[in-house]
Amino acid sequence: MFATMWFVPLILLVLFLWFYVKDPRRTINGFLFNLFVCSTGVLCIAAAFLSGHSLLILLAIVPIILFILLLSFGGYALVIVLLLNAKILIRKEGRKFSNYLTLLLGICLFVFIVLSFFKPVEYLPMELQLLYMGFMLVLLYFLVHLFSFLSAYFLYQFNKPKLNQDFVIVLGSGLLGDKVPPLLASRIDTAIAFYRKQEKVTTPPILILSGGKGSDELVSEAEAMQAYAVSKGIPLEHTIQENRSTNTLENMLFSKQIMDEWGADRYNSIFTTNNFHLFRAGLFARAAGLSSQGIGAKTALYYWPNAMIREYIAVVVMNKKRHGIVVGLILALSLLGMTLLYMAK
Repeated sequence: MFATMWFVPLILLVLFLWFYVKDPRRTINGFLFNLFVCSTGVLCIAAAFLSGHSLLILLAIVPIILFILLLSFGGYALVIVLLLNAKILIRKEGRKFSNYLTLLLGICLFVFIVLSFFKPVEYLPMELQLLYMGFMLVLLYFLVHLFSFLSAYFLYQFNKPKLNQDFVIVLGSGLLGDKVPPLLASRIDTAIAFYRKQEKVTTPPILILSGGKGSDELVSEAEAMQAYAVSKGIPLEHTIQENRSTNTLENMLFSKQIMDEWGADRYNSIFTTNNFHLFRAGLFARAAGLSSQGIGAKTALYYWPNAMIREYIAVVVMNKKRHGIVVGLILALSLLGMTLLYMAK
């Protein structure tokens, strides 16, 4: 009976590989991968205890202890990490609202922990307790989705495009006047590194520098990016400006128009952006009808937590209808339970 249980992680692994090979730009990849890892871990621990072997049992106890410690103290540790990261980020990047996300999340998590400790919900009427349970289910839903997103994001980092690309789309991210800032420079440098690598084995790709002109910018992002790439030794004829886009979806749509005109109906393309933005950019590429996969430029470690919070919020907004339906169903069931309980009194 126990042996047949191993078919569960095997089936999950097959499903994960099928979805991932078909398209690595999907959150379900992370969900299936998490289910595979969790089911495999549980079965390995169970097998260790059933074996009766003292060393295997000892090895099985270690992850159990770590899991208990994580449940007991992980929340406190996360609050401390978020608050410290917020302090460093604000000092290095300035007091913009977008830089306060780790601080806000840390405060919200601290309030949640305090409320969980005192359990004020126990003093509420039963009807409101049902509504509270509904909100907790909503939080659980988004927690599962968050871990699925994070796993899909990390898995996507292992994507390695072939050295047969016709185009490399470089996504803009804003200028300082008419200069390319370090964040954007890292995206262009990643595209140049790929260009050099492909150049050694075959015809190098065309770099599409994609970005329009912001209200506070002296030139378009595409123009400044092209000048930067040329200054690094890329021939001008191997670059194209896409200077109309104002967001990532338009980066992909307008770049696709250029590639369709240059590459007829068949071409290979990838895009470069910062690694924290890679997965969401892949979703926009798919929405634009591109099969392009991405390669990510490294980002400073202190910048990553805040950026990932922003990325996750953006991904949720991209699928707001689906999430809205799930949340609506959960809350509707809670309200129905409240109504039935009230009528039964």
